[in-house]
Amino acid sequence: MTHPTKPPRTVPTPPGVAARPRRRRFLAAATGAAAGAASIGLPMVARGQAGPVTLRWQSAWPAKDIFHEYAVDYARKVGDMTGGDLKIDMLPAGAVVPAFGLLDAVSKGALDGGHGVLVYHYGKDPALGLWGSGPAFGMDANMLLAWHRYGGGQELLAKVYAALGANVASFLYGPMPTQPLGWFKKPVTKIGDFAGLKFRTAGLSTDVFTGMGAVVDPLPADAIVQAMSKGVIDAAEYNNMTSDRQLGLPDMASVCMLQSFHQNAEQFEILVNRDRFKALPAAMQAIVAHAVDAASADLAWKAIDRYSKDYRELQAKQGVRFYKTPDAVLQTELEVYDKVTAKKASESPLFKEILDSQRAFAERAVRWDMDGTVNRRMAYNHYFARKGWPFKKG
Repeated sequence: MTHPTKPPRTVPTPPGVAARPRRRRFLAAATGAAAGAASIGLPMVARGQAGPVTLRWQSAWPAKDIFHEYAVDYARKVGDMTGGDLKIDMLPAGAVVPAFGLLDAVSKGALDGGHGVLVYHYGKDPALGLWGSGPAFGMDANMLLAWHRYGGGQELLAKVYAALGANVASFLYGPMPTQPLGWFKKPVTKIGDFAGLKFRTAGLSTDVFTGMGAVVDPLPADAIVQAMSKGVIDAAEYNNMTSDRQLGLPDMASVCMLQSFHQNAEQFEILVNRDRFKALPAAMQAIVAHAVDAASADLAWKAIDRYSKDYRELQAKQGVRFYKTPDAVLQTELEVYDKVTAKKASESPLFKEILDSQRAFAERAVRWDMDGTVNRRMAYNHYFARKGWPFKKG
């Protein structure tokens, strides 16, 4: 029992979900939440009761994609932390709904939860593209997550979802490394190479590449390779060396352009139906929330290991040619992004509020990072210069 002179500790509160006091004992939490859980048909869990709580979730990713592996990793962590009392059955994209239908399915209760990215909800509100699409004012994905958690982003996301009437609890995690410009039949050497190019991308990047002259098709992951094989698109970007290799993009195009601002700071989203989440015992709510942080760190470490291995394998065994995206193309991305976001900010006060919040946070965070972080290229060249530059200059 909490001492009356001390405020109770609280579980980190996701957007749209009221905070609930944390109990010291799991059994007390389960008992206290019994009425709420019964109202939506979820079995209550306490020691000695029959069976665990099982929730049906779906990811936005094909089963063979490392992204689905990340989703399964998160589900496993929740199961381990609850001693098996809360089980998440994680299905791949398309098992219940298409990848772009995840938000609606979770909100309506067709799924208890899901694993995806905010830019896949871009058609609902362009403001959701600000969590992932674009240069983020120089922030990397970990900095953008810092803004989300401590700089007001979480509250702003709650406003977006409230305006959409989305009945969800949202947790962002898993900072993604800078994504390649994409896979092409020949190196991109100038901005004119995008003129008329049929190109796959997603989120705000659809507007950016359209502004650069491309004909954009925002396909989900599992449709990219088929579209390239049939000539529906000429080139595509997806995410990283491992996912791209698993999906078969190197089989469609032998040139990969590294470095881009179009998705410089993306992260994953854990979505839970809000009624399902609130009906869980407080101890389980805490585990769902804190497992996000644990999975975020583990995901970032696994990504470094796996992506770097596949980067090497793609060069050594599949003959992929990697080139640095020319600075002129990178600069154009920034200029077009500014035009796209200025227009959308003029049309939506909430879009502008999110954009201004990111800018204010980035101004101090990025300056602090750039001024204090030592040049890794110097150290790399000192130890590994004999192996040469890792990719060709465009």
